[in-house]
Amino acid sequence: MTIRFDNQVAIVTGAGNGLGKSHALELARLGAKVVVNDFGGARDGSGGSSEAAEKVVAEIQAAGGEAIANGADVSSPEQVEAMVKQAMDTWGRVDVLINNAGILRDKSFAKMTQDDWDKVVAVHLTGSEICSRAVWPIMREQGYGRIVMTTSTSGLYGNFGQANYGAAKMAVAGLMNTLCLEGEKYDIKINCIAPTAATRMTEDLMPPEVLAMLEPKAITPAVLFLCSQQAPTHRIVLAGAGCYAMVRLMESEGVYLEENERNVDGVAAHFERIGNMDNAREILAGGDHVTKILTKAAHAKGIKL
Repeated sequence: MTIRFDNQVAIVTGAGNGLGKSHALELARLGAKVVVNDFGGARDGSGGSSEAAEKVVAEIQAAGGEAIANGADVSSPEQVEAMVKQAMDTWGRVDVLINNAGILRDKSFAKMTQDDWDKVVAVHLTGSEICSRAVWPIMREQGYGRIVMTTSTSGLYGNFGQANYGAAKMAVAGLMNTLCLEGEKYDIKINCIAPTAATRMTEDLMPPEVLAMLEPKAITPAVLFLCSQQAPTHRIVLAGAGCYAMVRLMESEGVYLEENERNVDGVAAHFERIGNMDNAREILAGGDHVTKILTKAAHAKGIKL
């Protein structure tokens, strides 16, 4: 099996450097026509220049590929709509969207300003929503689409000083959870990548010898599989330093409490059993949880559903 992207059009946000650049270059090498999007701002989101995106486009073209540069701010619906129109006017379709653009404004919650919060959420979460919304009708109409959200272990597990970033990154996984259900009948598949890579967003956080092991190009194979024709859907893949893993949302079997125990003392008394993961199972939709608890309650009451 050889995965390629011939005759496909891909939009990669934040593709002027680091992870996005790596994704864009490899997509182009495997046959995709690529919109290289990069606002060109500083790590905190300030400023803006198209120079980085244009350099990536030049590199793709020099290797014989097709690409165009775009400087849209992903938190602007108008600019994103113009970016998608540019892709459609140039190539007539959009098959792949990789929501990679991001900024950092790391501070402890006590020192974080509302602007620090709002800007990070606007780029990571709302930007992913805006870009996905812009390509959604196109993918529905053509009966095919692949979207990769970029989440983070800072959202999945937490990281000191990143309340804004972590909240936004956990939220994009929530966005995936619903979009994959709504896109299923249109062959639109949505997945998340949680990368650990040496980029300008992490260069101050780790020593040089560690950063050397975290090449962005080690993340790209997982990202490209998640947006290929063979892609799964509704998956969170972690990648970094040549290691790949998966996070799944597992739910404990839980307990049914009789009415006389449905109080704070009853929950406290059974808390260990509530959290026992011996028979945990993956829940893939909110309705699955509702079915589970109603079945458990009905069984306890002797009711046949």
